Amino acid sequence: MRYRSRIAILFCMALSSSGVSAAQDKALILISYHSQHGHTRAMAEAVEQGARSVKGVTVKLLSVADTKQADLLAADAIIVGSPVHNANASAEVVTFMSQWPFQGAPLRDKLGAAFVSGGGISAGEEIAQLNILHSMMIFGMIIVGGPEWTSAFGASAITGEPPFESSDGVAPAFAKKGEALGKRVAELAVKWKRNR
Repeated sequence: MRYRSRIAILFCMALSSSGVSAAQDKALILISYHSQHGHTRAMAEAVEQGARSVKGVTVKLLSVADTKQADLLAADAIIVGSPVHNANASAEVVTFMSQWPFQGAPLRDKLGAAFVSGGGISAGEEIAQLNILHSMMIFGMIIVGGPEWTSAFGASAITGEPPFESSDGVAPAFAKKGEALGKRVAELAVKWKRNR
């Protein structure tokens, strides 16, 4: 028994000295968003809450302005959020994604998902989500939709049309969709990392 204990201790010492840590075993979920009036930030926080509810993950929440290339490369899953501008992602999100590393396909096989907030019920939420997802597909990412058919493209919130008007947050029903998306992506990222 003492022999086995010594081997286990030596193995742990070897792992720690080689730089391998428990944190590296966790799937890293990057949530990167642009928010103009606080609505998309509220959705991002809901997505974060859902992702953090899953064991075995580390979650990083950053605005697109604060997201570095190293954050993208380190992530196992990237979830991008945007307000809807003219049935598209915001210019800030489009610019952010156009600067992602392309040569050598370093984002290939990472999980990708999208969430948006839009002013009206028919203001282009699904189109904006699909624009984000299409860009992710160009980088070779694996797309993850929402957990239900009612949120097949990810998660979205309506913020400027009755009865959903809000000055900065989102209605609880939309926050729940964000949480569900974050949880689904995190669960899949844990499985994906374990089996790669």
